[in-house]
Amino acid sequence: MVKISSNVLDFMKMILPRVQEVASMRKYCEQCGKEIETKVISKRESYNVCGELIEVDAQVLVCSECGEEFFCEELDNATLVSAYNEYRRRHKLLLPEEIRKIREQYGLSQRSFAKLLNWGDKTICRYENGSIQDKAHNSILLFLREPENMRTYLTENEVTLDEKQIRRLLMTIETLEENKEFHASHRIFDLFFSNVPCEENGFKGFDYDKFCAMVLFFAHKNSELLKTKLMKLLNYSDMLFYKENGISISGMKYVHLPYGPVPDHFEILLEKMQVDHIAHIEITCDNGYERYQIIPERDIPFDEFSKEELNILQRVYDKFAHFGSVEISEYSHKEKGYASTKQGEIISYAYAKEIELDK
Repeated sequence: MVKISSNVLDFMKMILPRVQEVASMRKYCEQCGKEIETKVISKRESYNVCGELIEVDAQVLVCSECGEEFFCEELDNATLVSAYNEYRRRHKLLLPEEIRKIREQYGLSQRSFAKLLNWGDKTICRYENGSIQDKAHNSILLFLREPENMRTYLTENEVTLDEKQIRRLLMTIETLEENKEFHASHRIFDLFFSNVPCEENGFKGFDYDKFCAMVLFFAHKNSELLKTKLMKLLNYSDMLFYKENGISISGMKYVHLPYGPVPDHFEILLEKMQVDHIAHIEITCDNGYERYQIIPERDIPFDEFSKEELNILQRVYDKFAHFGSVEISEYSHKEKGYASTKQGEIISYAYAKEIELDK
């Protein structure tokens, strides 16, 4: 059993591993007495997170001949991410990136936000960098996500911000309250998309911007990309990234439908992307069949992705570059996650460990 402290500031700053590179390492094995090829295996391990025992699938580097385990910092880091995300899921705690978004929507610095809440100067900084917040702080942050609640907080509590900061904050709140698009998007996500990390979304709250960036990536890579193929590319990208890093890219849930895995409530997302002028569907006819082609309206926002995320997207694109919609649908039907679920059921990311993209 490995014990983890609640402060993971340095750990969370580490770059997520590229397991496919780690797996190709050559190392000296003392048991074999020679340099050997290594491989990555998955096994259950227990972690003590904030006093609670958490079991996760750990990625472990071993000798491909005798099975001797090697220490690998990158793989250990990936397992720690999984353990922390599982703890957050169990206790319905906000992710670090969700805390950052709440703060940034009000235009506050980390120090100013902490001051507003009468917390320690570095509290917000620690939370945004990976420290696990207590439930009381988490409840306050969830409450302040809505602008009307922030207004209530300002009127009913003594705050230590100066008058200029308070006036600026009230103006920001007013702008957010008047922004119908802000309210509409929040209502949509509150109703249909979970911000609570869990196994069904790859232990990540849904990230609309990241999801749109993934759509734009594939739509620009393939000028004739059809909707059916896109949905499979998104599924493979999220699942493969989860397999190798312990967290999904977009936080999207995927549903078992007749033509393979499909993003949950995809039609709602597609309508919003069209309203936001991100991408739209163009319907054409080909030999009597309707084709639903994805037309991008923006460039690929590469700054939305980490190097590891881009690597996964490119690998998925390369794998299925010459697959048509029917071929990739049939291919996806063979995955254990699809074969083990019924129509309409969510396909758990737990099945991601069975995916072999290079098979």
